[in-house]
Amino acid sequence: HRLNAFERFAFLAEWYDPVAALLRRYQLFFYPRDGSVEMYDVKNQRVFLRRTKTEDVHTEDLFVGNKVHVFSRQLNLIDYGDQFTANKLGSKKERTLALIKPDSVTKIGDVLEKIYRSNLIVTKGKMVKLSGSQAADFYAEHQSKAFFNNLVQSLTSGPVVALELMGDEAVSVWRRVLGPTDAAQAHKEAPQCVRAQYGADAIHNVGHGSDSFVAAARELEFFFPSTIGHGPPNTAVLTDCTCCIIKPHAISEGLAGKIIDSISSAGFEVSALQMFNVERANAEEFFEVYKGVVPEYSDMVTELCSGPCLVLEIHGANAPQAFREFCGPADPEIARHLRPSTLRALHGKDKVKNAVHCTDLPEDGALEVGSYTLLGPSLLCPLLFGSEH
Repeated sequence: HRLNAFERFAFLAEWYDPVAALLRRYQLFFYPRDGSVEMYDVKNQRVFLRRTKTEDVHTEDLFVGNKVHVFSRQLNLIDYGDQFTANKLGSKKERTLALIKPDSVTKIGDVLEKIYRSNLIVTKGKMVKLSGSQAADFYAEHQSKAFFNNLVQSLTSGPVVALELMGDEAVSVWRRVLGPTDAAQAHKEAPQCVRAQYGADAIHNVGHGSDSFVAAARELEFFFPSTIGHGPPNTAVLTDCTCCIIKPHAISEGLAGKIIDSISSAGFEVSALQMFNVERANAEEFFEVYKGVVPEYSDMVTELCSGPCLVLEIHGANAPQAFREFCGPADPEIARHLRPSTLRALHGKDKVKNAVHCTDLPEDGALEVGSYTLLGPSLLCPLLFGSEH
């Protein structure tokens, strides 16, 4: 929409103050014309932050349920602050499930690219291996169909990647990106769609997309339960592996697809994948080895908890050393001079926003992956999301 000179979006936001151990509430105002923000302390009834320009907040980040970073504070947007904002930003926002089937998991980078290009964002993600009964439960509505057994068989033939997508009319947009169910039909009717490019037939057709808002809610609950449990477990093997974290800045810039594509093209196997939002205390502990060693330690912590990050388990012989070399020097400027084809040279901005974190020591590979993947993000034991010991 065209920007009005006086347009202002308002949200109710929460910030956890670790020093006081309190949840503080603010009204957050965003002025899209100049990218400035203003904060008002709800409890103390006073201005907390005068109107100030920031490069960290964008209109597309503003929806209820998202987290935004304002001057190193991670704010949870819990409600729209006025009817204007709700009407303007909230009315078309939907969540949907994108399920990448086993035959196309190796194409996950390309598929993510198409998702980001369609103005959808990934808010949750997990690579899982479904059992026969889980696949049958997921496809229960097709139980009476002749192709049901083939469907279940194909879904259990290897890992799948479940993604929660968010955006304007996400249900129909993702189905349009996928294209017609049968790959042969997709070739004729929509040659640019995902199924035309990577699908084989009506069963091995790249992915699944929820067919309605109601179906999306049910299917997302299957993979990402909002109440008890964690849904199907991730596929981490925790041996002969190394940990790669695609940092929040790279996720918000829509680079995850390109990065995973580069990783796969270089011959590395992504054996597990999960999206997390990291709390500051956990980021501090995860990066503790750098404390007092690198001057960027505090900024590294801030970056890791500035939004969702994507944790990958990279599997293969000599994975820690080979993958570290593929990531390149920590400083992207140096990487661009010395190792121009490395991940950080291609996608990094500076020493902190350098696209990816990778394990430094071979023996830490399984430990770092384990610290993310053994437990869900709600169980913060004793390091990030599992035990490092």
